[in-house]
Amino acid sequence: MGKITAILKSAQLRAKEANLPYEGALTPEEAYEIWQTAPGAKLVDVRTRAEIDWVGRVPGAVEIEWMGYPGMKPNPNFMAALEQQVDKESLLLFLCRSGHRSHAAAALATQAGFADCYNILEGFEGDKNPGNQRNILNGWRAAGLPWEQS
Repeated sequence: MGKITAILKSAQLRAKEANLPYEGALTPEEAYEIWQTAPGAKLVDVRTRAEIDWVGRVPGAVEIEWMGYPGMKPNPNFMAALEQQVDKESLLLFLCRSGHRSHAAAALATQAGFADCYNILEGFEGDKNPGNQRNILNGWRAAGLPWEQS
């Protein structure tokens, strides 16, 4: 079994065990490996424009807000933007700050007929530590994966 297949099978098992409404759940490291090696894979960053501009962006990611800032109101154009920017047959890796909004985005995309939707667990900034801070315990940035400050 190849590395891509093994990672995706593990992610699919996580999703099945947790009864998730999409294909799979990946750690940040697994998501990066898939994004770099699986043909046609797309990383879809669903954080707000403010988060991307102020906290940092993942170079090469497709950026579509799930919710807008300020107010955190749902983006009524999310699905239209997704359909315009990625192919329905692409392997999609959804990322947000902590993995919650990307969970919802992956579920909606799956309902809309996108074939291979995966949520990136822990998100860009990861879980809060006991001191109520992110970017320390886990997540994309804490894993040392590529990102840049605007």
